[in-house]
Amino acid sequence: MPAAPHDDEEKRYALTVGETEGGARLDKYLTDALARKLGEAEGADAQAAPSRARVKQLVEEGRVRIEGTRPRAVTEASYRVKRGEQFEVTLPPPLPARPEGQAIPLDVVYEDAELIVVMKPAGLVVHPAPGNPDMTLVNALIAHCGETLSGIGGERRPGIVHRLDKETSGLMVVAKTDRAHKGLAAQFAAHGRDGKLTRAYKALVWGVPSPKKGTIDANIARSSHNRSKMATVKTRLDEDGDDVTGGRIAITHYTVEREFAGGLVSLVECRLETGRTHQIRVHMTAIGHPLLGDPTYGTGMKSRAAKLTDGARAALTRLGRQALHAWHLGFEHPVTGERMDFNAPLPEDMAELVGELEGS
Repeated sequence: MPAAPHDDEEKRYALTVGETEGGARLDKYLTDALARKLGEAEGADAQAAPSRARVKQLVEEGRVRIEGTRPRAVTEASYRVKRGEQFEVTLPPPLPARPEGQAIPLDVVYEDAELIVVMKPAGLVVHPAPGNPDMTLVNALIAHCGETLSGIGGERRPGIVHRLDKETSGLMVVAKTDRAHKGLAAQFAAHGRDGKLTRAYKALVWGVPSPKKGTIDANIARSSHNRSKMATVKTRLDEDGDDVTGGRIAITHYTVEREFAGGLVSLVECRLETGRTHQIRVHMTAIGHPLLGDPTYGTGMKSRAAKLTDGARAALTRLGRQALHAWHLGFEHPVTGERMDFNAPLPEDMAELVGELEGS
């Protein structure tokens, strides 16, 4: 008899779309199907059914796969399921109901009764998740803001309306009240198309992109070979006209600002029209210019690194992360309507690397 799974283990559930369920949105179908499945479980398998919002998050994280002759992850919650399709859903271990406040230093750029803008350092995870249950930005914010933080009563990401990768530094805005949360979330959902939100990043990339100012328009999906990586994918439609790549629209606008070491490295500003996981890192890699120091997408650059000066190579080693910094953040205050714009200079590790590259 197999041992019962521990609470800290992932659980997988096989689901088959029934006769009357075809045509439903994937997130709606999975929410209902998991509720039935988990409602039947007993003992060690008993688990609360995830909400539709949580199911949508699981889909976007690549935790839902279509089985069959062409197994693949589906990362679009709006995908329409078909009768007889089989899905495997991976549920991560449940997290504590509420994160705890922890005394972690915060670099506060601006704060009022409705929101707070902080400079997130590289190395700090934004919110608790499996593998990073505490010592996150959320834990620091709870300690700093207390019970005023939006969503504190029942969310794992109180106040969070956007995020940065662990090893990306830069500006973040966090809601302290529910009304601020609603207003900011709407601006981030629009990704600047309504003229309210502006975000810009500085990145050091290998080589010089050509043209020096351009737009990368390439769908992004979770890699079919490595679930921890994202990849660009081409749209592919099935016989019903549905996109079966699982890719999500992703658009990055870039401008080369400076060149170093005879074009070996360049400083690029990137502005996002969408906000996908690892978007800048994946898009710059897709056009042949991965970020310096990127351990996930920037491997295979040893021959180029060998051409750097000793000082630049040492600075790159000390950087120890992808050279990406969210330097600008602008938005409309969700309560007062005031225009808010913030700029943050390069952090010390990236500035040191730029200094060494200037001498190359």
